[in-house]
Order: sequence, then C-alpha cells, then structure tokens
Amino acid sequence: MASPNARHIHGENPLADITISGRVTDASTNEALAGCTVVLKGSQKGTTTDSNGDYKIAVPDGNVTLVFGFIGFVSQEVAVGGRNTINVALKASASELAQVVVIGYGSASQKDMTGSVKSIKSADFNRGIINSPEQLLQGKVAGVNVTSASGEPGGTQNITIRGPGGVRTGSTPLFVLDGIALDNSSTGGATNPLNFLNPQDIESIDVLKDASATAIYGSRGANGVILITTKKGKAGSSTFSLSSSFGISNIARALPVFSAADYRLQVPAVGGVLEDFKGSTDWQKEVTQTAYTQNHNVSFGGGANKLTYYGSFGIQNQEGILKNSKLNRYTGRLNVSQKFLDDRLTVDVNLNTTYTLNNRPPTEDLIGGAISTNPTIPAYDTDGTPFKYLAGTNPLITLALKKDITTINRTIANFSPSFKITKNLVYKLNLGVDNSSAVRDLEQLPSAVPLIDGRLESIYTTNRNILVENYFTYTLAKQDHNLTALLGHSYQKIFVQERRSSINKFPISPIDPIYNPGLGQDLTLANNKPSGFATENELQSFFSRVSYQYKDKYLMTATVRADGSSKFGANNKYGIFPSISAGWRLSEEAFLKSGPFSDLKLRAGWGQTGNQEIPSKITQALFTSQVSASTSYPLTATGPYPAGTSYTRLANPDIQWEVSTQTDLGLDFGLFKGALSGSVDYFRKVSNNILLEVIPSDPVQPAGTFWTNVPDMTITNQGVELDLNYRYASLGGFRFDIGGNVTFINNVVNNSPYSVIPSGSASGSGLTSATINGYINGQPIGTFFLKEFTGLDDKGISTFRDVDGDGIITDKDRVAVGSALPTNQFNLHTNFAYKGFDLSVNFNGVSGNKLYDNTANANFYKLRLSKGLNTTAEAIQYPNESINNSAPVSSRYLKTGAFFRLNNLSLGYNLSPKTIGLGNWIQGIRLSATGQNLFVITKYDGYDPEVNVNDRNINGISSYGIDYLSYPKARTFVLGLNLTF
Repeated sequence: MASPNARHIHGENPLADITISGRVTDASTNEALAGCTVVLKGSQKGTTTDSNGDYKIAVPDGNVTLVFGFIGFVSQEVAVGGRNTINVALKASASELAQVVVIGYGSASQKDMTGSVKSIKSADFNRGIINSPEQLLQGKVAGVNVTSASGEPGGTQNITIRGPGGVRTGSTPLFVLDGIALDNSSTGGATNPLNFLNPQDIESIDVLKDASATAIYGSRGANGVILITTKKGKAGSSTFSLSSSFGISNIARALPVFSAADYRLQVPAVGGVLEDFKGSTDWQKEVTQTAYTQNHNVSFGGGANKLTYYGSFGIQNQEGILKNSKLNRYTGRLNVSQKFLDDRLTVDVNLNTTYTLNNRPPTEDLIGGAISTNPTIPAYDTDGTPFKYLAGTNPLITLALKKDITTINRTIANFSPSFKITKNLVYKLNLGVDNSSAVRDLEQLPSAVPLIDGRLESIYTTNRNILVENYFTYTLAKQDHNLTALLGHSYQKIFVQERRSSINKFPISPIDPIYNPGLGQDLTLANNKPSGFATENELQSFFSRVSYQYKDKYLMTATVRADGSSKFGANNKYGIFPSISAGWRLSEEAFLKSGPFSDLKLRAGWGQTGNQEIPSKITQALFTSQVSASTSYPLTATGPYPAGTSYTRLANPDIQWEVSTQTDLGLDFGLFKGALSGSVDYFRKVSNNILLEVIPSDPVQPAGTFWTNVPDMTITNQGVELDLNYRYASLGGFRFDIGGNVTFINNVVNNSPYSVIPSGSASGSGLTSATINGYINGQPIGTFFLKEFTGLDDKGISTFRDVDGDGIITDKDRVAVGSALPTNQFNLHTNFAYKGFDLSVNFNGVSGNKLYDNTANANFYKLRLSKGLNTTAEAIQYPNESINNSAPVSSRYLKTGAFFRLNNLSLGYNLSPKTIGLGNWIQGIRLSATGQNLFVITKYDGYDPEVNVNDRNINGISSYGIDYLSYPKARTFVLGLNLTF
C-alpha cells in the first residue's frame, strides 16, 4: 500500500482543492442567470454567479455534489464526478403558482390560496427615493390605492384597500412587520410613522384584501392587512453588499401666479392701487431649492445548516424641495435564526432600530406667502439680508424665524421560538416589543422686525406596544388529503403618552430657544399651561384556522377569531369574526388537462372583520369636580359655591364592535404555459353597527353627545378588480413582461341618522367655520356638500342655486356635487431586459373623483388682487366680477382629480466585474438611473392632483380630497451603484 505521502512525492498535494467553474443559464431562453447560488451540498461553502452567469468554486475532491438555486427556478443538484467544468440550465418553476405567500401566522403556496391575496417581491418594488413601504407597492396591486398626500420628505401616505369602510377609521390597513401588528397612532412628529423601516431590508409585501384572508386578524382587518417580511440569511452562502445612491429633486410644477410684469398690469386693471417696489421676484423659486438626497446601505447575510443571519445598516439624508426641509434616517437591523435539538427547536430573533431627525419649515405660512406676496418686492436687501417692509412679511423671514424639529427613536424586536412537538405538530411563541420615543420642538425665534417675542413648545411622545402570541400548527399530508390547522391566543397592550410644555418671550441672541429654554422670560400659566394625555389599550384574542386540500384541486379555508378590547364595556367586550372560503382548481380536472389553461381556479369567500376605533374608556362614566355655578350651588343665600362633582358622561356598557361583512368571488387563470396570467375579483364589503358620536334624544343629559352604535347605518364598497400580466422570453436573451390592473369601485352611505355628518373644515380668511365634505345618505364617503355656484349677477356678485326655493341662500341649499373617492383606479407596469440591461416603467392613475381647491378658494379671487396680493389668472377669469365679491366655500372651487402619471422609470446595467479586472473581489456590479414623477397628465391646476390635507377632520370624522397650501411634489432623478461581494 502506498504511503500517505506517496502522492506528495510525485508532486500531488492531497489537501489541494479542485476548482470547478461553469455557467448557469435559463433552460428555456439560454440566458445567463446572474445571482444564482452555487453551494457545496452539506456545507456552508458557496458562491453566486456573476452578471454573465459564470461561477467558480473550490471543492475538496471530485466526489461531492453542487446545489444550484435561483428564485423562480427549480433547484438542481449535480454530482461533480471529477469534472472541472459544469454548465447548468435551470428550469423555471411553475410560474407564480409555487410562490410562497405570507397569510398571517403561516404561509401557503399561491396555488392553494382561496382568499384574495397579492404578494409583491423585492425585485418588483418601485425604485428611487423611498421613505415608507406603501411607496414600494404603489400601482402594483389591484384594489389598493396609495396616495402620496404631500411632497414632503417622509410625508404621510394615504392607503386604502377596496375603499374606506368607516366614519372615523379613515382607510389605513393593519401593518404587520415580521409577525408584529404595528400601532402607528402616535409615534411623534408630523410625518409617516412607517418611515422607520429601511425599504432595502424588505423581502416581500403581502396584501390581504378580502375578509377570508384578513379575518385571522379579526378586529383590525376591516381595512385590509399588509404583511411585511424582512430579509433573512440563506444557508450555504455568504453575501456582503454595498449600495449608494444620489438623488436630485426639483419642484415638479409651480402654481402659475402672476409674474412681476403681469402683476403691474393686473392690479390697476381690477381697480387696485399698485405698490411697486421695482423688483421682480419669483417667490416660489425663492422658498424652494434643488434638493439632494444621499442613501447608503451595507448588508451582509449567510449561514450554515443550523444558523442563518442577516444584518444591515442604512443612512438616508434627504433634503426637501422647500428650504429648511430635511429628513435624516439611520437604521440598523439584525435577523438571526438558529436551530437546536436535532432541528426540532428553531429560534428566530428580529431586531430593528431607527433614529430619525426631521426638520420641517412652516409649510402653510411659507407657501401662502410665496403665492400671494407682491412679486415687485425684492427678496433681499442691498446688504444681502431678507428685505423688510411694513405692509407684510417677507416669506424668507418667516422661513428663518419658524422651525419644527422632531427626533424619533424607535426599536422593534421580536423573539419567536418554534418547537416541533411531533412530526405534524409545531408550537410557536411570538414575543414582540415596539417602543418609540419622540421629541418635537416648535420654535418661533425672537425678532425686532417683525416684532416677535419668541416661543418654544416641546412635545414628548411615548408609544409602547407589547405583543405576546402562542399558537399551535398541525399539518397532515396523506395521499390525496392535505390538512393544516391553527389554534392560538394573542395579547397586545398599547400605551401612548404625550406631554407638552412651553415658554415665551426670548431675548434676541444667537442661541436658539431649543438649546437653552432657560432664556425664556414668560412662564405665565395662561400662555404656558402644561398639558398632556396617556392612554392604555389592551386586546386579547383567540383565533383558529383550518385549511384543507383534496387532490390538490378542491380547496377550503375556515377562520374564526374572538377579539376582546378594553375599549368596550362589559356587556359587549368580545366580538366574534368568522370567515370561510373555497377554491376549485379546474385546470387539474381531466377535462381541462389538455386545454389551453396552465392554471384555472375559481375562488369564493365570505367573512366578517371588526373595528374598535373609538376613544379609549368612552364606555365608562366620567366625572368632573370644580367650583362653578354649573356643578354646585351655594349653601347660603350669599355664601360661596363649594366644590361640586357631576357627571359629564354617562356609562355605556352596551357599545359593541363595528362589523364589516365581505364577500369575494374570484377567478385566477394562466394561459400559454403561464406566459399570460391574471385574476378577476368581484367584492362587496358592507360595514354596519357604525360607531358614531350622536346627540341624545333625551335633552336632560349631562353631555351634549354620546357614543353608540347606529344599528341601521351602513357603508358599502363594491367593485371589480382585473389584474393581467404577460411574460415573453426569446432565445436571443431578450425578455419583457407587461402587466397592469384596473379597479372599478363604488362607495355609498345608507341610513345615517343625520342628513349630513360634516367633515373637511375649510381654511383661510373668512372660511374657518365652513365645511367641505359630508357623509350623506345615498352618496359616497368623501362627498363634497356645497352650495352650487351658478355664476355672477349683473352686479358681479356670486350666485348659487336656490335648492329649497325660499329665495334665500343658506346651508339648506347645499347639495352633493361629487366625491373625493375615485371610481376607477388603473396601473400599468412593464419591464424589459437584454443581456446586462434592464428597464422598468410604472404608470398609475385614477378617475371619477373630485378635489376641493381650498388654496384657490382662500387666495385666488379678484378682491385679493385688488388689495395688492398676488394671484393666478383664475382670479380674473370673470371680467365682470366685482372686486367686492367674496369667495365662500362653493362648487366654484371644486375641480376634477383625475390623473395619469409616469410614476417610476428605472434603467439598470449589470456590469461583469471580470471585464474591469475585479472578478476575484466582486461578484456583481449594478449601475442604475431612476426617475420619479416624470410627468402627470391632469386638468387640475394645483401643485398636484394626488393630495389630501390630513388635518381637515372635524371631531375625528375623516375628510378626503382637500388641497390647502400643500407641500409641492418633486420630480426626482437618482443614480445608484450596488456592489455584491
């Protein structure tokens, strides 16, 4: 027998690795697959293919096996067998049918789904400057309408799934991050509470639309559920990536106010006295800027058979297009999964921490000044300081004197061990904590001209959300039968606290009040009374779900959840929310096996979800103790009033859950071997037992209003969704897919106890007490309830339709003149790829909706122009209008809100590191250029038709479609670089 050193003597090293190289391609198109994982089976050693599909890996000998894997393709194992070159062609998996969808407390394959669910993977997300997850899926899902209500960095995103269904709830769905149901009611500041999440950490977003899918979340699923899953490490490979992008933003379109030259002509023309300062200033240009954004991310991941990990760190510094507007976000994430006890115990840990700094200018004051200030006034004096004048305030001075600074620290963590009790039974614990603390400082700096004393108001906010869930999952697969059963318990406790303090009268100094509040000299209680609140809500739930498949073609899912909330009284604390759905995969039937359908499935579902959005403790009695004539009486004829205690609210233990009942009928189909796929859904959602604050029928009550369920009132959303997608791949390496979705939806309110429930308060001089929206029987939510403008009389004064014919125009003459809710939503997306190049384009739009231009109502009418305030040509559209004509809230300022937008366009190129001599160091290089909001087609003449001012609500009643001095939208171009090692 040869000695162990025999091969070494002959020049062979028994310890030397063998290098295997080759190329991985798509079996159907022969196109290279970049980013395919190549792993040595049974180890954590691996690599990925470069942009040309090439790979290189060292193995210990020729008796090993390599595993090739790529998303959307069937994995393939190849024995090395002494070869040095191995080329592999991977076959595409059964299109999207094999795609795994997260459904809440579990997952399922797309082919087994019986509810209306849409999954969007990271590769399909919108690109560019993204602040929150809603922007990633804008235009991607039928029935989901995402409205960027403001152009401000980190501004609120309004999102509805199949329309709003409540009076107070607005439209926001429930967001669930890695199993933690988020509470975003108040995380501090005035920005979107979901800004804490780094979009590059997100692996997928699953949208649950109908009740059969959302009922597992019970009381919070009435507006739909959005499940966000972050990235995890993959066993057998290690990755390290760097990405950086640089963006430039400018105002997309300014309001067409008069230039200085036009202003000089128009003011005298309407009978005003022109005050000419000899300047020529574009005030919108002065208060806006070219904004720059930097985004840098580092991520790493990998693992072995027992341990996987993913970590990231991200920095985003974003300037807004208004001066002094900025959002800086710093994020860190670590996801770890470890297996123990022969893989029976798996422990998952997810940790996310974010620090956000948000600087906000006084938007309404700034925009209001920019569009109305005399354009002949110079922006700066000869010494370079903002020009000062007695008749008004230079917008640049307003910009310098008012500041709004918010810092938010938010940490979300969950610990989720799962234990396989038996082969079929798994127990899982989910312990989560979401804690945020914020400080918002509102500063008004002291000034001599204009004379301002200075003020600092500080707001401290804490939001703590604790979740404990325990559930068991049982699975059984036996011949033609597949069963999955779920049984669990959930407890969630949410604590929100806010404290406010302030101080006035600061001396003029180089020190901002925020840095030394002790310089303030006025602490009188009348001006600086401390205030605050604290609320604590608890939710306890029991839930169960059973899914059954027979022969992989007959499908059924049943769900029930019982929710108990501390917001309700003892008589109705719990609500029961059931659902059931079924599916029939006709494409698996023998009579369709040879037909053109690669997939054909009928779905039907019914279910109920709930709503608990009423103020905390509103079911309990409330007392007040004070000294006044209304709470006590004197014990003697001339004696003092002693302290008295009285009811201000009676207890109401009978308030119960508002309930939404939903029906969904769907058809999923695939043709031409899956090249053409799509779905059609009909849905109907009816909300009843509406929670509402009403006037008591008995006038002898301690309070003027009380909370109750209105039993007969309903809010109905119904419509049809159509989703289509076509994919093509040529043998020459060219690929493209084109898809889109359209939603037709109608909303109606019935049996309201009031002729109108007002919402949408107007702003502006003389408009403060006016309302714009209303909830009206037989009309949609967001209906504009206005006097109907009919023109001008012979004196140039506005006339309105006399609806009741009494000869007097009053609020009784208001009529429904359209709704802010679109009746049609449409989205189009397409992707092209050839070799290393790829191009993606996304369009979105709506129609059938109206907008109320409160900005024009308050600023653009002839009277203001005659007084020396700038306007647009809208103010002089009626030559015979009197300069004494007022501009009350009316249909005169109601405009179409329809639009079609090129929302996102991205061009990318995957550069082979080998071509530039970096193949030994870098696995992949990607260059990209992205444009956002490149154009919009609309008749609306405001800054942007996609708008809704969020603080127009009246007594918590949601409003829609009002534009008032909104932060303008930006047009953005982004250059990006991604490196993978």
